[in-house]
Parts: sequence; structure tokens; C-alpha cells
Amino acid sequence: MSCSCTASPTQTISKEIEEKIHNHPCYSEGAHQHYARIHLPVAPACNIQCNYCNRKYDCSNESRPGVTSAKLKPLQAVKKVLHVGSKIAQLSVVGIAGPGDALANAKATFETFRMLQEKTPDLKFCLSTNGLKLPEYIEEILKYNIDHVTVTINTVDESGEIGSKIYPWIHWEHKKIRGKEAAKILLKQQLEGIKMLTQRGVLVKANSVLIPGINDKDLPNVAKKLKSLGVFLHNIMPLLSAPEFGTKFGLDGVPSASDQEVMAAQEACGMDMKLMSHCRQCRADAVGLISQDRGEEFTEVDLDAMSFEELESAYDLPSRIKKHEMIEMWRKHLALANQKVKIEQASKEELSSIGVTKLIAVTSLGEGVINMHFGSAKEFLIYEVGDRAIKFLMHRKIKSAYCSGAENCNNNPIEEIKETLKDCFVLLTQKIGDCPMEELNSIGLICDESFANEPIEKSVFEAYKKHNQSKELEVG
Repeated sequence: MSCSCTASPTQTISKEIEEKIHNHPCYSEGAHQHYARIHLPVAPACNIQCNYCNRKYDCSNESRPGVTSAKLKPLQAVKKVLHVGSKIAQLSVVGIAGPGDALANAKATFETFRMLQEKTPDLKFCLSTNGLKLPEYIEEILKYNIDHVTVTINTVDESGEIGSKIYPWIHWEHKKIRGKEAAKILLKQQLEGIKMLTQRGVLVKANSVLIPGINDKDLPNVAKKLKSLGVFLHNIMPLLSAPEFGTKFGLDGVPSASDQEVMAAQEACGMDMKLMSHCRQCRADAVGLISQDRGEEFTEVDLDAMSFEELESAYDLPSRIKKHEMIEMWRKHLALANQKVKIEQASKEELSSIGVTKLIAVTSLGEGVINMHFGSAKEFLIYEVGDRAIKFLMHRKIKSAYCSGAENCNNNPIEEIKETLKDCFVLLTQKIGDCPMEELNSIGLICDESFANEPIEKSVFEAYKKHNQSKELEVG
């Protein structure tokens, strides 16, 4: 089980790959609190139907794949990247992830990347795809320097039985194909495309949606297959199926995957594949740090009225390079402060001398420190901790922050937060009020403000030792 794209003590990553992922917030857990990404919604059409997906347009109140507030043409998309890059100097990656499928909209996708090559030479390029048309576009992916590709692959069941429960149909060779035949064709294309990418040095991240009762038992087989194909990173994402999302699974009452089910899947798959656990299942128009989507700030911008000359001037490549150099200096400082207490791909035995670990939750705005008030948090970073080391496990979202304005003072989501953190030992936060602290204490959760503004990793380890010793003394 792991959360990151960095190596375990028994694995090595080449210098070339280290350079590719170093400032990529999706491929590197270490980068995701420091660098930003932008998703460009230039790909509205899709060539398959998934029972967990419902593409929504002009939607600002949902955060999940397939959702966007606008569809952009390639020229508009490039202008938006320049504009966002001038406002968010941490921007390091531009990706096309929908709201449909990047390769089902190949003309718009590659036209966008062609222009970005000229205008934003400092950015990394990514695309996400279901893989149906992947083998057809390998040469274009290489041509436009797209060296990070994400493929969503939810099963490797060759019979098509599992896939037929996930995909009602695919559009293949000018006709709709359904059932097991559709699932078999999709899987064949996915595996062939992934193999072609990895053989040519493209980093592949595989997304798998954990659908309880449908593909959960097959995910370890997926992990084994991905490893054999040379996939770099496996991201196990929980099914999001609230009825209001309007998906087939949601309307049929298939429940969302719980945090505990995701942890179990990570446990089952992590010994075979390097896992990603800092994914936020981002919108197709996401902007900013992974933990802080700032897309709404840029929805009302009149891109057509902006000239390339003024946008390129505002993009100011030299100042962006200087900002990234400052980020790297800060990351080096953090690495020294954190004293290398974190281990990736670690077993419980590597984390704990007695094979027993506990979970510690953290609130953070980013930059690798505990710098967010409890009342403002919409998610919690979860670490697994023992007396030897720690590892980042996952993030857990809540629907709304505890404090969301004076008008909602009597409607704070404390019960949801208690449910979200019910298996945690300690909460580290910058500040927390007496009332929520008492509520959380009632479920046995210790709230600690003493590590405010300190580096996360070292603080998590120190907090475990501090509070675990106190608990042992109490028992004694």
C-alpha cells in the first residue's frame, strides 16, 4: 500500500523519470502541495458510456470527473493557460481530461497541444483517456511531447462479464457495441495502447474506479497486469454515486465506495503496484493546486477579447522560472526539516516495530505545513503512523467546511466530520474551537494545535510519539 509516485526502499527510479515527475502534482505526491495544474475542457464527446459517469456542463457545485462550467475551443484553451499561468506562478502541468475523452476529440486535443508547445514551453503535457482509441494515436502523443498519459482501466476480466456491468456500450467502427463484446474490445485496446506507450518511454498512470460488489475483487488482478505492462502509477478511486450526480449507478442505488473500502483495495493492490492516493478526482476544468480548485476564478474571463501579445507578456516566463526555483528551495528546506520520516510503499512492519499503526489526520492549505484552521477544512490528509516511520495514506473530503459563514452557524457538519475521522487517533490542525474539539474528543479523537505552521511529516511522527506515550501512561 502506498500513496506516492516515489520509490520504496527496494525500488529505484531512474534520473530521467525523477525529472519527469518532480514538479508534476498528479504523478508525484511530493509535488502536489507545491505545484498547480490546469485541465482544459476541449474534449466534450465520448466514445464509451460508463455507469459511473454523467457529464455535466455549466456546473459549478460538483467536483468530480466529467463536470465542467464551459467547453473551450483550442484557441480559447491556449489563451486560458497563458492567463492562468500569469496569475498562478506554481502552474507546471496542463492536461486534457474531458469532459468526454481526449482521444474521442483527437483533432481539438492535438491542436491545443500543438499551440501550447509554442506558447508555454515550460509546462508538462498530459492527457487522460479510456483507451479505446489509444493505439491509433501513439505517434501523435509522441509528436506533441505528451509524456504523461492516464488510462482508466477498471477490470482485466477477459470474459467481459465484469466490464459489461460497468460499460453499457462503446462506439466502435461506426456502430454501438454492447455487453461482453464491448468490454472485450475495450480491454484489448487498453492493454495494447498501454504497452505501446510504456515501450516508447511515456509514463502511464492507470485510474481504476473502485465499484463495490462489481470490480473490487478484480482490482488486484488489474494491479498485477499493470505492473507487467510497465505502468508507472495506479490510482484507485472511490466510486462517487450520490443520486444527485445523475449517474446510472447513483440512480440504481449502488453506494459510493467508503474510505475503508478504498484502504482495503490499496492494501490488496499495493504490494504489486505503486499507488497514488492524493488524487481528488478533479473536474474537467480544474485549476490550481490539487487540494484547492480555483477554477471559478477564471470562468467569467472573456478569453476572446484578449490578444496573444498581451497574454504572452503577462505570462512572463522568466518570473515563472524564478518562482519555481523558490519552490524548490522551500522543498529542500522541508525535506531537511522532515528528517526523512516518511516511507513509501511501506508495510505495517516497516512503519511499526510491533506491526501496529494508527491514523493521524491533518489540515493544510498546502506547501507541506499545517497551516489551515479546522473550521475552514473541506478535506483531511490522512497518514498511517508507527514508531518507526509514517506514510501518506489518502485524503478524505467532506461536503462543506465546519465554518461556512454566519448564516450556517447552526448547520455545521460535525456529524459528517466525526464519521470521516472515526478511525483516526489524532487531528493536527492550525486552530480549532472548543465546541468542535469537544465533539471530536467524544469519539476518542485527540485534537492538537501545538504543531501549527510546522512541517507536516515531522509533526505527524512527533505527534504519534507524544500522544501514543500519553495513552500508554493512561492505560498503565
